[in-house]
Amino acid sequence: MVERRSLADVLDVMGRVRGAIEAVIEGKRGSIDMAMVVLLAEGHLLLEDVPGVGKTMLAKALGRSIDCTVRRIQFTPDLLPSDVTGVSVFNQQSTAFEFKPGGIFANIVVGDEINRASPKTQSAMLESMEERQVTVDGVTHVLSAPFMVIATQNPIEMEGTYPLPEAQRDRFMARIEMGYPTVAAEIEMLDTHGSSDPLSVMKPVTDAATIQALIAAVREVYVAPAVKKYLIDVVSATRQSRDLRLGASPRASLQLLRASRAKAALSGRDYVLPDDVADLAVAVLAHRVLPSTEAQLARRSVSEIITKAVQSAPVPDKR
Repeated sequence: MVERRSLADVLDVMGRVRGAIEAVIEGKRGSIDMAMVVLLAEGHLLLEDVPGVGKTMLAKALGRSIDCTVRRIQFTPDLLPSDVTGVSVFNQQSTAFEFKPGGIFANIVVGDEINRASPKTQSAMLESMEERQVTVDGVTHVLSAPFMVIATQNPIEMEGTYPLPEAQRDRFMARIEMGYPTVAAEIEMLDTHGSSDPLSVMKPVTDAATIQALIAAVREVYVAPAVKKYLIDVVSATRQSRDLRLGASPRASLQLLRASRAKAALSGRDYVLPDDVADLAVAVLAHRVLPSTEAQLARRSVSEIITKAVQSAPVPDKR
């Protein structure tokens, strides 16, 4: 039985989580808030940026801030699907097969450089990310809740990498870029990280059961029919855009709705505004669509195309 929590609890607990992470990562409140939105919306997060900007640090800090199981999977070309999902091993003493869980069996799974694994290994994560379970040798094993995959990838270095297929990208609720820190934040980083590792002294500020209760509270956030219609109009605009040869899927609509609920809750509201949908559209939709050849030749970014789709959707009357 999950303990009932209020939106005030969401603000209190997640405020402590934000504070704990900001003690490790300076000047990245937008990225931290997005990670918390995805966590509360029961999604998965893809961090895509150049090396050294704190992608893995953010994933580790989120895991350390919660008293739950955290496992890291270092994706390499020789990583096997069984390393991720687990394998059945024959026990000679009991003369029976025993299941040995793989790296995916944790509340928060940090997938470092996910695009370095082969497509076969990447596909091993599809069932777990969508259905929160793993099937090995015909036996289904349910993953413990909450469950979140935070994967990182380097968009610059292409040698020895395998681009994520559309089905895999569609499993991630949001994709964000960390970006370089400001001068002040980088000076602060030199002071805090130059002599010690702040992760080593980081203490949990909440636990898995509390996070699960907050997730249940976020599900109760109200979404008006007019806001749902606005959300569908935004997603439909990506399917009709001439700049895209692949628009956002129905799964994208559902995950944009869940993320909007979480964003509203973190803003202290028990209802979703059209602004919540618009603010999250690029992060939730951009990695799911494919630009047309004409858009690529014109050097129109996917973010610009999604922003244009948002602007084309009629905003519901606030009255």
